[in-house]
Amino acid sequence: MGLFGRRDRGAEEPEDLDFSDEYEGPETGPYDEDEAPDDGLSRLDLGSLRLPVPDGTQLQVEMDPAGPVRAVHVGTPHGQLTVNAYAAPRSGGLWEEVCGELAAQLRGDGANVHSEAGEWGQELVAALDQVTLRFIGVDGPRWMVRGVVAGPPELAKYSTAALRDLLRGTVVVRGAAPMPVRTPLPIELPEAIAEHIAQAQDENGPS
Repeated sequence: MGLFGRRDRGAEEPEDLDFSDEYEGPETGPYDEDEAPDDGLSRLDLGSLRLPVPDGTQLQVEMDPAGPVRAVHVGTPHGQLTVNAYAAPRSGGLWEEVCGELAAQLRGDGANVHSEAGEWGQELVAALDQVTLRFIGVDGPRWMVRGVVAGPPELAKYSTAALRDLLRGTVVVRGAAPMPVRTPLPIELPEAIAEHIAQAQDENGPS
């Protein structure tokens, strides 16, 4: 599932977006690199992202056919978590801008979609093929983070809590280089993980 759907500028905004129950949560992460707390929390360094990956989880690396890492998925007993970061305008507001596009794309794929108010604002919830998806976006200084969790509907309460915990401890390293808005911030694998993937590719490659 991509971050941005097929934009139709003539399309209306989803009618079922409801913000009547606003939630005001504590001021926590995701943090900009300059504001990262000295909390002693162990984080997986992925270059543009530092994720507090829980113990007992499994990592799955999604590679782009051209070579770069597209995403790192965190497998938990409750569902699969994925966090990505993107370049955003200084004015912010990118997550709000793309929610309608994402909702339209999900509906085009046959999902039932609705919006909920969460800790950082608007969240999208989708049900598709016995899987519940929740998308949470957070706007930061010149970056936007999007987290998504996919899991069984009966575990949605727990998978949502796991995603929020992951986002609260995430640190974003935007860097100073100029980037077009919506450009994915590059993911860099730790040396040990990169070596493991390279070894597996060598073993599975042509002899």
